[in-house]
Amino acid sequence: MINVKLPSGDIKSFENSVNMFEIAKSISNSLAKKAIAAKIDGKLVDMTYVLDKDASVELITPDTEEGVDIIRHSTAHLMAQAVIRLFPETKVTIGPSIENGFYYDFDPKEQFTDEDLEKIEAEMKKIVKEDIKIEREEKTREEAIEFFENMGETYKVEIIKAIPEGEVLSLYKQGEFIDLCRGPHVPSTRYLGSFKLKSVAGAYWRGDSNNKMLQRIYGFAFANNKELKDYLTLLEEAEKRDHRKLGKELELFFISEYGPGFPFFLPKGMEIKNILMRIWEKEHKKAGYKIIQTPMMLNKELWETSGHWFNYRENMYTSEIDKFEFAIKPMNCPGGILAYKNGLHSYKDLPLRMGEFGHVHRHEFSGALHGLFRVRAFTQDDAHVFMTKEQIEDEVVNVISLYDKFYTLFGLEYHIELSTKPEKAIGSDEIWEVSEKALANAVTKAGKDYKLNPGDGAFYGPKLDFKLKDAIGRIWQCGTIQLDMNLPERFDMSYIGEDGEKHRPIMIHRAMYGSIERFLGILIEHYTGAFPTWLAPVQVKILTLNDEVIPYADELKSILENEDIRVEIDDRAEKIGYKIREANAKQKIPVQLIIGKSEVENRKVNVRRFGSKEQVEMDIDEFIKIIKAESKPVFKN
Repeated sequence: MINVKLPSGDIKSFENSVNMFEIAKSISNSLAKKAIAAKIDGKLVDMTYVLDKDASVELITPDTEEGVDIIRHSTAHLMAQAVIRLFPETKVTIGPSIENGFYYDFDPKEQFTDEDLEKIEAEMKKIVKEDIKIEREEKTREEAIEFFENMGETYKVEIIKAIPEGEVLSLYKQGEFIDLCRGPHVPSTRYLGSFKLKSVAGAYWRGDSNNKMLQRIYGFAFANNKELKDYLTLLEEAEKRDHRKLGKELELFFISEYGPGFPFFLPKGMEIKNILMRIWEKEHKKAGYKIIQTPMMLNKELWETSGHWFNYRENMYTSEIDKFEFAIKPMNCPGGILAYKNGLHSYKDLPLRMGEFGHVHRHEFSGALHGLFRVRAFTQDDAHVFMTKEQIEDEVVNVISLYDKFYTLFGLEYHIELSTKPEKAIGSDEIWEVSEKALANAVTKAGKDYKLNPGDGAFYGPKLDFKLKDAIGRIWQCGTIQLDMNLPERFDMSYIGEDGEKHRPIMIHRAMYGSIERFLGILIEHYTGAFPTWLAPVQVKILTLNDEVIPYADELKSILENEDIRVEIDDRAEKIGYKIREANAKQKIPVQLIIGKSEVENRKVNVRRFGSKEQVEMDIDEFIKIIKAESKPVFKN
């Protein structure tokens, strides 16, 4: 008798060994048709897997995270089969699932074209209709090498030879196509209808530029056609919002070929960046933070003490000064610690909150660079809080409240994830337990929910990550709150307690924007470049109907500038309709003032809002009052 424990706690008993299909059918026929894999005591297996002992079993369906991942990996195999059918001289390498889809690297006789992608996608759909059964078979390492050598699949042979001797390997057979893979896979190709090929790009074999350049085909795959369609619609919308395109059109920033990954901010982009920093500094001072600035370059010895030299060296830029090796800072933390250690502290000084806009540099591979989202130089709104163990909970509540205040200001929804102790970690279990409990309690105390990420904390302490959702539902990782028990120890930090003895402080690393450059990129796409009045680099555009009204328009511009309203004037000899379209659709100016003869004679302004065709005439003073009110960021209480 074999007893199967289900997630519900129910027990199913079977007289003989049983496969996953049979278990699913014993629950319901619909589940048997829907299930694509299973978990046996936590291990993923195919539906054909035969169980011959008592175990806990969970059936995996396409509407689960694991189910979608299996569908995506299986679709990569589906694409490889289609490629080999159409281009039989092609050699296959690897094809993993990735976020929202999959890719597969090929070594074709000739490079793939966009027309080839259409043919491959059509062949994939044909294979889906064929409903080909997907079967797992096992071979020894030696058998697998011989098998793929006979097929001429040299890349597979290279992969297998790197696997230790004695390993039993699994292969998946899909009609005439056989691939090396751990699995599991869907039962047959009919489960794989919701996909779309995206693009083809170059990729070095095993990511090594010394190896041959392969052809990588990317694709999207989802559990059903609705999810695929929704995602493709999202991509279309995201393309319209691309911050690189809008950044150029709105004259916010550019990246030169002379400095890949090092953004140049133009006056309008710098205006927004300065606004973000000004409101940050104002609100943080109100919250008890002291603003500091730490050096851009520091001696190698400091980075050895912090551990960055040994763990992050390949991402650091270095230089020699007076025969000593220095590094440009990739992080602000060691500098913040030196600021703390500059004086003696007692328990009465804690919590001590220090913040800075630290300009950091990190060497990123050129292929990873992406507008403002992935750069080599950026500004972190870094802050460090030094405190006693007893103060952790209250301080984290304060930080969460501050983050909530800002994210709400920008109309960004978010959720919080708590990452706990990883396998490799420093500090006692007791300290970790106290720290994790303090973070969890703080989130609850702040009136927020959180998702648990077991084992995903930093090696030096648990953390809270803030995942933001933008206007079209995309998720961005920005804010973080990290508890650190490592650096205070490494740097021998201390404070004098009530007992007159030295004690080790607890340290919080926290950044709300994360990278101001990246956050600005997110805001550009979130607002589609149409910033609210308080954040817009140009709040008002004065549009003249003819040359006769220019003196009044110039006077009006001076009046607005004296009231700290950001204003430009368009007095070109162009038709007013053209000027309106450009200010509205292209430049996305919040307010346009249309000035003609009537406005000059009556000393009025004709107000037109972004995205509206309505025009309202009003007095200058009345207009100034309205715009000044809109120029202040409105934080929720």
